[in-house]
Amino acid sequence: MPLPRLLAVGGAHVDRRGHVTGTYFPGTSNPGVLREEIGGVVFNALRNAVQRGVSGALLSVRGGDAAGEAVARAIAAAGVEDLSATFLDRRTPSYTALLDGDGELIAGLADMELYEMAFPRQAARAKLRAAVAAADAVLCDANMPAAALDKLAAACAGKPLHAVAISPAKAVRLAALLPRISCLFMNRAEARRLAGAGDEAQPAELAAALRGKSLAAGVITAGSAGATGFDAGGTFTIAAPAARRIADVTGAGDALAGATVAALMRGQDLPAALREGLAAATLTVEQDSAVVELEARAFAAALALVPQPVMVA
Repeated sequence: MPLPRLLAVGGAHVDRRGHVTGTYFPGTSNPGVLREEIGGVVFNALRNAVQRGVSGALLSVRGGDAAGEAVARAIAAAGVEDLSATFLDRRTPSYTALLDGDGELIAGLADMELYEMAFPRQAARAKLRAAVAAADAVLCDANMPAAALDKLAAACAGKPLHAVAISPAKAVRLAALLPRISCLFMNRAEARRLAGAGDEAQPAELAAALRGKSLAAGVITAGSAGATGFDAGGTFTIAAPAARRIADVTGAGDALAGATVAALMRGQDLPAALREGLAAATLTVEQDSAVVELEARAFAAALALVPQPVMVA
């Protein structure tokens, strides 16, 4: 039996992470280590999903530079079908993050002009419609501008469309699409922005507000505090298992989204699927790479440590 096919549409670019050694002092030069790898939220999530039992295709855009060639090599190495477009006269997008000594984000810089320019064109082409038709489900991120996301959602009529909010600033691009999204992955800041709620709003309240905006299902992450999920069956929380060590939090949310979507595509309900997502996220934060190997035995051990869901509404 063929594996279910997931089409990912969105960012695949260069990720740079500067990790401060020791205490971070604002406004001064801080010693640290700079690492570079190929990432992008939807590409990272897809690589995790492929490791959890789905086949994958990626539709992104990149420049005709050395960084673009590195992105193409990474897509091939992941065993993913590359449906991306290359713009020879443009620079490949990049994301640069500065992390403190505990691996938490201090600030990030997104150089993603090509996404703003190129994705609306790609979303209007027959190639995208054909790719959607060949997929069992679609996963996108808010690196795409709102016009492109709207075209993608229209092409996905009748197919599950999952989405990752990316950041509070970009999450608003998904606001008009909430009734058409099958499951939205977001952190608390992104959920508050979409719900129009204040900083004091808690995940269960945010879930209720987003339901009121016709979002069928969603996951609100809270780092080491775990995650809150909601769907037609209600709202539930799952505590995060304790990581043996926290090397780098980069990619944890992407791993959670990818593994959760893969489990949904294999027929699990959201509470069971989110447990798999939390297991993948835990393995990710324990290593320095944004995408780690989800070896079957290690994954099973991590999953065994994820608590069962607790219904809250």
